[in-house]
Amino acid sequence: MLFACMMHLERWVAMLKEEMSTSLARCSSVALPTAPPSLDSTARCFSSREEDVEMLVLYGRLQFGQTSLIPPLPSILVNQSTQEMITNRCLSSTVSPDASDITCLFACCVMVAVPLAATLFTAITQWQRNREVSPSVESSSLNSGINLYGTLKTNGSSSSEIKSSTTEENDSTSDTPPCFPQSCVKQCLQAFSLQNTCQGVLTTCSSIPRGGYSSLNGIRSLSLLWIICGHSTHFSVWNNLDNSINWRKTVEKNPLYVVAISGPVFLAVDTFLVLGGLLSARTLLSSISKNEDKLSACLVANYFFKRIKRIQPLHLFIMCLITGLISVVQWGPYWSPPRGMDCKTYWWANVLLISNLLSVPQICTPWTWYLSLDMQCYATTPLLLYFYRLNTSVFAVVAGGLLLMTTVSGAVLTALMQLPVFQPTTNTPSNYWVHYYMKPYTRYGPFLIGILTGIYLMTKKDQLLKQKWQAALGWFCCLLLMAVLVGLAYVLRELPAHPSVPHALYQGLHRTLWAVAVTWIIVACEEGYGGFIKHFLSWGLWVPISNISFACYLIHPVIMLVYLGLQETPIHYTDLNFMYLFLGHLVLSLVTSYMLTVLVEKPYLLLKCSRT
Repeated sequence: MLFACMMHLERWVAMLKEEMSTSLARCSSVALPTAPPSLDSTARCFSSREEDVEMLVLYGRLQFGQTSLIPPLPSILVNQSTQEMITNRCLSSTVSPDASDITCLFACCVMVAVPLAATLFTAITQWQRNREVSPSVESSSLNSGINLYGTLKTNGSSSSEIKSSTTEENDSTSDTPPCFPQSCVKQCLQAFSLQNTCQGVLTTCSSIPRGGYSSLNGIRSLSLLWIICGHSTHFSVWNNLDNSINWRKTVEKNPLYVVAISGPVFLAVDTFLVLGGLLSARTLLSSISKNEDKLSACLVANYFFKRIKRIQPLHLFIMCLITGLISVVQWGPYWSPPRGMDCKTYWWANVLLISNLLSVPQICTPWTWYLSLDMQCYATTPLLLYFYRLNTSVFAVVAGGLLLMTTVSGAVLTALMQLPVFQPTTNTPSNYWVHYYMKPYTRYGPFLIGILTGIYLMTKKDQLLKQKWQAALGWFCCLLLMAVLVGLAYVLRELPAHPSVPHALYQGLHRTLWAVAVTWIIVACEEGYGGFIKHFLSWGLWVPISNISFACYLIHPVIMLVYLGLQETPIHYTDLNFMYLFLGHLVLSLVTSYMLTVLVEKPYLLLKCSRT
């Protein structure tokens, strides 16, 4: 900020000297009165001594006729300006990656190269098999493979049986099985090949096994778009905006910009927590029913292993990618990469999925705090289902206690620390992030509501809604509740100067109430009272976006940071500029997400190895 101010002052002084020299060139030197108050206001020429000029400026007499010879101040130095000082830094002409940076980039290259090599291997294998196998056998083998995203079209046989059938002749020739079965290697290579991973990602059929819950695709996709829109605006306001004052006057107090301002945007995160709780309960209940109705330790271990296999490969890839990019890219003057990107210090917290528990403002890849929170909430699902199967009364007491805990903790922290009800766009109190926003004890409410919804939908014997008037009343209350929660965020947006009861109550309740409204939408759509809303949320276009939503969530901040970090001039806010900025980030994020899904994320979902 000091550098920018000095630059403006130097320009103003240069203009002053230029105009003075021009005026002095026209005049002859005359004596300057010794007493400044007796200066003749009609004097047209004066001495060129520096101290005399300073005295004339001081008493406002440096003018030519009625025209002042002092140039106006730059607009950024005037209170009426819509501009604002921006922190910048000197550009570096060299990059100096260390061993850890090179290792991270190498790991990213390996994770991308393995699927490409597996694709080549699978293509060569299929070409050889086409020459040796009869057309009928080849046709039957091509009918196996991927049906829907993350599921195998088995036709009564497992994927390992399908893959091993293609290598049965080769395996039968060996007398003793090797230490690492050859069929296992081929299964791994086929799981990583693009021939398998690309199938089903862009399908418009529901990706949820056994059908149902089609509205979840639309809810997940719209929440993702809401987050991307908020981040595309948010990151620019934080770093590169040259008219922040105009932004605050136009956007921050106007509910019409709800898709761009930070606070209401973050309610989309609570929507994701509702979906996570619902699907975790559904998944575990389905596994219990297949396991002779037993919740065994082995089943729970498998439950956690699948979750880690689902999120960690791509998560670690993004962590390595951002660590390498920071060291090799020559960033512009308006962004300092190490801020909020301290992966070399706190990488272990991301690996252990506990980054949100650290009481530090700078963590590795800050947006991945959600993965840690989601995993911690995910770990509570087996315990809650155990109490549910043990005794419903005990389950009700435990669930009610958890819901009361998350409500009281959010309210008490807000009152004691005088926190805002949401994170202001241009004023970021670290206490809000460190002590409230990322903590599981303040964010668990929506996930718990999702678990309860999943249990209800999996165990219900009759519909909740009996008549149409009940559905109409439910929709009215749902939409009214959402509107009130968003509206109150603007009413209470100012940082409280003292412990505030309204702020505390809103902070403690609004996330759980938002989750209840989202739950109503899901239940109403599932029970046939969704109307045109269900048709919209079940639109086939949402399915491919939902399939790549995880990769899109992880990669879109990287794309935005690279774009903003390379800027050599500030960004000027207008509605049109930011609309194009959002659309550009969205398209690049979707394209990149598809590539990461088929190259990094999906291979590990399909990875299975069985000895033959």
